[in-house]
Amino acid sequence: MRFWPVLVALMSHWWRRPLQLLTLVLGLALSTALWSGVQAINAEARASYDRAAQTLGQGAQSRIEAADGGLMDQADYIALRRAGWLVSPVLEGQLGRGASAVRLIGIEPLTAPRAGVASVSDSGGNVADFAGFIRAEPETARRLTDASLPPVVFDTGVAPGLAITDIGIAQILLGQAGKVSRLVLAPAQPMGRTPMAQIAPHLVLKPPTSRVDMARLTDSFHLNLTAFGFLAFAVGLFIVHAAIALAFEQRRPVFRTLRALGVPALALMGLLAAELLILALVSGLIGVVIGYGIAAALLPDVAATLRGLYGATVSGTLSLRPSWWAAGVVIAVLGTAAASGLSLWRVWRLPLLAAAQPRAWARASEAGLVVQSGMGLALIALAGLIGAFGQGLIAGFALLAALMLGAVLLLPLVLQGCLALGQRLARGPVAQWFWADTRQQVPGLSLALMALMLALAANIGVGTMVSSFRLTFTGWLDQRLAAELYLTARDQPEADRLAAWLSPRVDAVLPIASIKMPLRGAPGEIYGMVDHATYRDNWPLLKRAADVWDLFAAGQGALINEQLARREGIEIGDSFALTDVWTAKVTGIFSDYGNPLGQAIVPLPQLVQHYPDLPRQRLGVRIAPDRVAALRQDLEAEFGLPPDAMVNQAAIKAFSLSVFERTFTVTAALNVLTLGVAGFAILTSLLTLATMRLPQLAPVWALGLTRSALARLELLRAGLLAAITMVAALPLGLALAWVLLAIVNVEAFGWRLPMHVFPADWLVLGLLALIAATLASVGPVVRLMRVPPADLLRVFASER
Repeated sequence: MRFWPVLVALMSHWWRRPLQLLTLVLGLALSTALWSGVQAINAEARASYDRAAQTLGQGAQSRIEAADGGLMDQADYIALRRAGWLVSPVLEGQLGRGASAVRLIGIEPLTAPRAGVASVSDSGGNVADFAGFIRAEPETARRLTDASLPPVVFDTGVAPGLAITDIGIAQILLGQAGKVSRLVLAPAQPMGRTPMAQIAPHLVLKPPTSRVDMARLTDSFHLNLTAFGFLAFAVGLFIVHAAIALAFEQRRPVFRTLRALGVPALALMGLLAAELLILALVSGLIGVVIGYGIAAALLPDVAATLRGLYGATVSGTLSLRPSWWAAGVVIAVLGTAAASGLSLWRVWRLPLLAAAQPRAWARASEAGLVVQSGMGLALIALAGLIGAFGQGLIAGFALLAALMLGAVLLLPLVLQGCLALGQRLARGPVAQWFWADTRQQVPGLSLALMALMLALAANIGVGTMVSSFRLTFTGWLDQRLAAELYLTARDQPEADRLAAWLSPRVDAVLPIASIKMPLRGAPGEIYGMVDHATYRDNWPLLKRAADVWDLFAAGQGALINEQLARREGIEIGDSFALTDVWTAKVTGIFSDYGNPLGQAIVPLPQLVQHYPDLPRQRLGVRIAPDRVAALRQDLEAEFGLPPDAMVNQAAIKAFSLSVFERTFTVTAALNVLTLGVAGFAILTSLLTLATMRLPQLAPVWALGLTRSALARLELLRAGLLAAITMVAALPLGLALAWVLLAIVNVEAFGWRLPMHVFPADWLVLGLLALIAATLASVGPVVRLMRVPPADLLRVFASER
């Protein structure tokens, strides 16, 4: 049998109905675009992490560091080299301040492992080309505009936000003469070396890490992005499913004719699958192109979020990566297969003659509603079981998926119940016809309304989460940022002079010191804090011992953040090992929103005792708010402190809130796009159904209802269905918000937020849903008003 004519006959349907073809292609392209855009952002971020790891010498190389986490003397490096150790020094520090700050890495090009410390690809390993220059990728190089700096050479192999130079130049630029941050070991080491403990007992050898620390730290952020991208993709698939189902229903006579002409059922199924594959490939490619544009628009906000929350530097420009292009096309094909599976199954199962009966497809749909409702109840029950017994972030997202999918599968049943109640309460023939006709439209509109319900629930849930976070975060900042002014000295002697000069002039000087070090095997920080009324009155403690601050003042207690307490299962009164030789009793657990790291706070004298060389260059100053401006002027005149070394509370709070706002820019954008896709689904469903509704409308028109009255009823019908969907989406959205706050957020970031409700936002969202549904129905309504009476009369002459 020749299959090409059969395939052409099947494809001719789309040529005769270009609107349906546009609906299918755009629906699949939009859903693919949202998914592939998120994947493009994630791929760019992870590529930046990998480049940073290579530049910083992490991953495959072991390294030697000072036991106290500080800088080591260059003499230690020389002693190890003379003892036969193949090590290379690295110095790391910040060059510049504020927005123009760049992380400077100094290496020794003669001894640096070729595969480890840094990318010097442009230099080709030529020391003469490397020494005397600063190497940076173009975006970072534009920040290095100081005339006193060495020449800057572009090197695309260097991670964004980092610059590489010779270690001698780095020591000068960073003011760290004779100092080294760490030593990187070559993969192969000679036998018979003198043990490091005999040469430099104050140094420690750290093995290579199997994974990039920054990638592990940001996994939760990227997993959340992926989940929202998948949600948007699922909403788009409702459009695809509706378009395919309608096309299959309209081609029942074609299927009957082809089968009668001898086309086997298996061959017909294969040709339909080939047709859908062609459409999926074309739509997937279009979607990937659109996704690239979405990712390019959102990437700067994602980069700012990752930099503000995690200190991760991600390129603000998007690269073309074959991995996510291919993934976008594959997900389009898989989505098409999922959306068309039920329609293909119906074609396979319906007998030859049954496919020609006008009500055969409808009966199959009605029977499917019972099965669909049962599946919805089963999924909601599954969500309850996962919530009761599941653990981990994947379980949290599985709970969300089961809950949302189960709820949307029950939506047609809810709509039918509400409309049946309205029909029972209706008085008058027109009202009764309106409710009955609306019930009849539910099967054709149910998929679009499911998409709308998903979009509305996502907006309610994410909006509740973000607003709860904003409300909590703002109050929390007021507690944490109690000091009116924060100073950063250029070195320790200047910090001592500042403290002495400030003491008689202000209410209090609060030194701040910290050290980054692993806590229970994960990245963490230990802060030193003095006992003062500022902290006693303001510090936000979630749990506390009865005499927490007295114990802290006596050096007998430590505070840890909620993240560390949840991750390690620590409670008040437990002993916690800060280091191998330092154990403290936990007397308080404090909230630390937005921080992905575990954090402990100990009395400052204890921290200095364990780390005598720890820099203490930051100071918090308590002073009357109206005296802050004058004090800044005095500090600038007396010490020459630059403006960015003196930051007031309001500026820090504004910066923190700006980071917060940019953190949720992507999710807000995905919510808007998802709602737009749902509105498009309603539009396409109404447009395609409009041509099929003349047999239902013509008798009512013939009985006396004008076309304008029918048009008004159509607008009312769209608004009514949108309103019912909004009411049904509200409890689902609130359940989504609770799961995000109480389960997903805790598993992802280690802290839980209180949930607040915002009814005004629900009202606005409900109005937007009504507006979207009304606008979507304008086109079909206008078409109805312009239907010639002859077309309505022709209905009575047809066989239907």
